[in-house]
Amino acid sequence: MNDHPGPWAQLSAGLPDEAFDTDGLLTKRVLRAYALAVLAPRPGERLWDLGAGTGSIGIEWCRLHPANTAIAVERDGERAARIAENATNLQVAGQLDVRVGAVASVLAELPAPDAVFVGGGVEDQVLQDCWVALGRHGRLAAHSVTADSDAILLDAYRRWGGELSRIGVEVAEPIGRFTGLRPLRSVTSWAATKH
Repeated sequence: MNDHPGPWAQLSAGLPDEAFDTDGLLTKRVLRAYALAVLAPRPGERLWDLGAGTGSIGIEWCRLHPANTAIAVERDGERAARIAENATNLQVAGQLDVRVGAVASVLAELPAPDAVFVGGGVEDQVLQDCWVALGRHGRLAAHSVTADSDAILLDAYRRWGGELSRIGVEVAEPIGRFTGLRPLRSVTSWAATKH
């Protein structure tokens, strides 16, 4: 019997960042686990991962149940290829559909989602289109790291309710012979369920 099932065999969301090949555009582990918690995946559901970057949200969504599927939309062709490689490496290639293009231009072509994550460049019209595309009990979550996008998420919170949170994470790093905590960039998260 194998006592060590492999480095990425965990059942929970929040794989180590090292599980993904990335150029740096990656939703970090703690924030990814939080996003998946508010997206609340159920067996057999479809996620839109918009502005997918490395594809980590869609990939982890698929890993949580073999019947889950995701569509990762990424405008950069090189990143889109990397998403497909990550899906293969993490054994969900058959569950993840990677689309190359600007989010706003491909939304109308996508099959209806059960949940949507917006991770790259939050735009008000994209949030509105996603909200309309969701059915009853659909979930929408978005992350922002800019004041411009924060304002859009505040407006979404006022319009549709849900949860608006600011998440701050600090990581240990050496300071001389001691260890200190360095803050990462804070992230604003908005999540809501359509009733």
